[in-house]
Amino acid sequence: MNKNSEENIQPPAAPPAADKAKLHPWYWIPSLYFISGLPNVTVMTVSVILYKALGISNTEIAFYTAWLYLPWVIKPLWSPFVDILKTKRWWIISMQWCIGIALAGVAFMLPTSFFFSATLAMFWLMAFASATHDIAADGFYMLALTEFQQSYFVGIRSTFYRLSSLFAQGVLVALAGWLEINTGNVPLAWIIVIGLMSVLFCTAAIYHQFVLPRPASDHGKPDRTVSDIISEFTGAFSTFFKKPGIWTALAFMLLYRLPEAQLVKMINPFLLDPANKGGLGLSTFEVGITYGTVGIIGLIAGGISGGFVAAMGGLRKWIRPMAWSMSLTCLTFVLLSRLDAPSIYLVNVCVFVEQFGYGFGFTAYMLYLIYFSEGKYATSHYAICTGFMALGLMLPGMAAGWLQEQLGYQHFFIWTIICCVATIVVAYSVKIDAGFGIKRK
Repeated sequence: MNKNSEENIQPPAAPPAADKAKLHPWYWIPSLYFISGLPNVTVMTVSVILYKALGISNTEIAFYTAWLYLPWVIKPLWSPFVDILKTKRWWIISMQWCIGIALAGVAFMLPTSFFFSATLAMFWLMAFASATHDIAADGFYMLALTEFQQSYFVGIRSTFYRLSSLFAQGVLVALAGWLEINTGNVPLAWIIVIGLMSVLFCTAAIYHQFVLPRPASDHGKPDRTVSDIISEFTGAFSTFFKKPGIWTALAFMLLYRLPEAQLVKMINPFLLDPANKGGLGLSTFEVGITYGTVGIIGLIAGGISGGFVAAMGGLRKWIRPMAWSMSLTCLTFVLLSRLDAPSIYLVNVCVFVEQFGYGFGFTAYMLYLIYFSEGKYATSHYAICTGFMALGLMLPGMAAGWLQEQLGYQHFFIWTIICCVATIVVAYSVKIDAGFGIKRK
């Protein structure tokens, strides 16, 4: 999650007594960050399951859905305009309406003969709106809360962001699978599910119109000119690429997740494809339970565990074990691809182990981005880092479907293990100060 916070911002004034209950952070932080996470997981993962259920090839699914990462790659380019034009509150509510309308467009286009290109266009719009929503929501978080509240709610916002993955990949995918079985109409099942998501976003926009506070510091900055923006961007980008160890850092950002960037695009197709195509032949409902529920629980548990041990021992101590965790757990899919009709219990165990390992290892990646972003332009540099993070997912993901169809699932998963060499090499190459990330008593 990107941290596009504003510099030198004073805590907002306390709200009037009559508004305290309505404006309390518990009324809007859980809902705001739950809603923030839904578009990302929908565009990146749920769309893969949707297109697979509708008969699109793995090559096309991986290539075109990987392109949907682009808004998150380039979002630092327009983030200053979110700061200048209107308020963060306005951007949040407007983007929620935009996402709701885009989802309605997806549902409307699904029955058509040109549904693939049409729904991709809607997902593209949704991705840009979601990236903009992230910028505004993270900035608003800093404006609407005191420093104490920011620290207090940081774990809560992360929890609800992750719960959105559980809801989208688990509950909604399982619902689509149940509807597929009971209606016998795959497009109708997904029209209903996507339509429900559209209603959810429109409802969230109405809800947040009433509950989001109106901090005095949340306002546009018309005094800032285009030349001011260009000057700030030039300073941020030039200093970023002059940081010590920049090329090693860029290699880390682009290659640490190389195996997972390919694996994540093919896990759901592997679970859904029939045995004669090398898959496991699970139903959409079973995939919702297995990958969208058991897998997400494993991911959350791994992330929490990674954060705990990193706080105790520091990033320098744990980055290499975490890289091995990212790598070795990929072997679970090599195992599943070589077994004849593995039990659903074994499939769930393997998915849990792989996702736990990924969540544990991903902690090192996010901590390193924070570490490398330290300095005068910390906020801008972190945004640039997350752009490279998205690029590191987008480019390998584009080729994953083609590779799988050329190699078959067994050899494709072996290929991802070979790619783990890159993860290990870059983890051993980066330099980290002793003590970074260690919890202070």
